[in-house]
Amino acid sequence: MATVPVNPDILRWARETAGMTLDEAAIKLQLRQARGILPAERLELLERGIAHPTRPLLLKMCKHYRRPLLAFYMEAPPPKGDRGEDFRRLPEDYTETDDALVDTLIRDVRTRQSIVRAVIEDEDEAVPIPFIGSATMDDGVEHICASIRDSLEFDLKVFREQRNVTEAFAYLRNQTEAAGVFVLIIGDLGSHHTTISAEIFRGFSLADDVAPFVVVNNQDARAAWSFTLLHELAHLWLGQTGISGAIVGNRTEQFCNDVAGSLLLPIEELDALSISDHTDLEVDIDEICNFASARNVSRAMVAYKLYRATKINFDRWNTLRIRFRRQWYEHREEKRKQFRKKAGGPDYYVVRRQRVGPALIGLISRMVSSGALTSTKAGKVLGVKPQNVFELVRQGR
Repeated sequence: MATVPVNPDILRWARETAGMTLDEAAIKLQLRQARGILPAERLELLERGIAHPTRPLLLKMCKHYRRPLLAFYMEAPPPKGDRGEDFRRLPEDYTETDDALVDTLIRDVRTRQSIVRAVIEDEDEAVPIPFIGSATMDDGVEHICASIRDSLEFDLKVFREQRNVTEAFAYLRNQTEAAGVFVLIIGDLGSHHTTISAEIFRGFSLADDVAPFVVVNNQDARAAWSFTLLHELAHLWLGQTGISGAIVGNRTEQFCNDVAGSLLLPIEELDALSISDHTDLEVDIDEICNFASARNVSRAMVAYKLYRATKINFDRWNTLRIRFRRQWYEHREEKRKQFRKKAGGPDYYVVRRQRVGPALIGLISRMVSSGALTSTKAGKVLGVKPQNVFELVRQGR
């Protein structure tokens, strides 16, 4: 079978930016041991230019590395993908694989956004969204909070009346999407092998005056989703495209955290808590848990607000943050163990609908029905294969 001459640097770049090790990629590409050479070693030979891929193998690389065929014929790897502003302060165990996964995810969502914007413009439905880039940090936290409440018609009382944090987030998401912002819930590239920890990114915003997108990492606690969404909305109000992390990295992140915190928990409500640096830690944890549960917010956010209000110091806040994080991880692992004991799994279409949200499904449904969008492009936007588009749309009605 004929081999295809390509720049070996491109092969390595495509694999690394897809977030795969040599071993992982060899499995995906279904390479087999040959003449005593292990699959990963065979792939390494291709990436060193000692061997060349066959065309069928190159097509598999296109699929699993998420790159068009033309990309493999470039003379050299392109510059690093544009994330916008990187507002994160990264954990010490951050790796190049994490970097590649994040870049791949952002590239994927940018592609979705470009398709959505193009079809909206082609159908003469493009209406500039007035709040994108409408404010600066000099306007102050309360100014942006008021603008977000007004634009989203967000009612904190209604948010808190929801039965749990999942339904509270659904309310906030619906209000956000009704205002013209598409909200995706994604924390991987389609499989559990490519999950991206919330310690690596919690969310990112793609500012655009016609088709703005916000992504919330579903690897984070559900109780934190609403805070992350509002945090990213603050970035959109500032006109910023960028990625946010779990650890506050700079003044802008602090500002957006303050906006989200003020919207979900007015500072005066903290007076109901009898917590300080010297009160019993275990009692404090119980009190914060009850307080947060009654308001459909995360315990970590309540602790953070206490710190920002100078009711506790940094060390106390950090202790609480670590405890809440560890408790959440333990709870999540226990639920996963229970889930593995049960037969079956979550419905494919239910998971996809949650990821892309009702606004995007509604838009794609209209555009496919009118012939303005092919099933191939619709599948790209919705994150499913073209043949699954119609069933996803049907179930989403």
